[in-house]
Amino acid sequence: MTIRVVVADDQELVRSGFAMILSAQPDIEVVAEAGDGAEAVAAVRRHAPDVVLLDIRMPRMDGIEAARTICAETGCRAVMLTTFDQDDYVYEALHAGASGFLLKDVRRDDLVHAVRVVVAGDSLLAPSVARRLVADFTSRGQADASAGTGTSGPELGALTARERETLVLLGRGLSNAEIAAELVVSEHTVKTHVSNVLSKLGLRDRIQAVICAYETGLIAPGG
Repeated sequence: MTIRVVVADDQELVRSGFAMILSAQPDIEVVAEAGDGAEAVAAVRRHAPDVVLLDIRMPRMDGIEAARTICAETGCRAVMLTTFDQDDYVYEALHAGASGFLLKDVRRDDLVHAVRVVVAGDSLLAPSVARRLVADFTSRGQADASAGTGTSGPELGALTARERETLVLLGRGLSNAEIAAELVVSEHTVKTHVSNVLSKLGLRDRIQAVICAYETGLIAPGG
């Protein structure tokens, strides 16, 4: 399977550098480059890539707004790129539907790995990082359920008891293997539970599951 990628950054050298790194991989094809968010949205609509790399700060339309449009309209997964590592950018990107967040000084191998990880349906942030970010976010009182996953408390009723347990463990940042050990089931069973949780709650990936676990009160900040 060839992974199709769009790279969007208003700095040509950065954009071409990322494109060159990714194009050198036998399983990755860069189908388009874009210089701003509007061009990125147009490129995604035109080429239907699997992944779009989006610089956060771009003219006309920034990366977060582009991610919001792309994630709402398509199944393309967005990975945010920035030279800034302030928490607010991470929160905004995750709530826009992004599946990952990278600083521009990312190592070559980590960039390639990131693309493969999000295509496989996982989140790019390590679970422990995602847990810390969302815990900080909610403890500061900035969480807004209507701007997040859109998952309200009553919708959790669609989950079975075991799926609810799985969501709690996802929120705590556990891997599938760790969840399997906690629930005393196989990893295959955990994968099924995770898939059901994401499907029933309309979540794109594990990062949104973490956000959901906090925003619905299943996990208290610092818990």
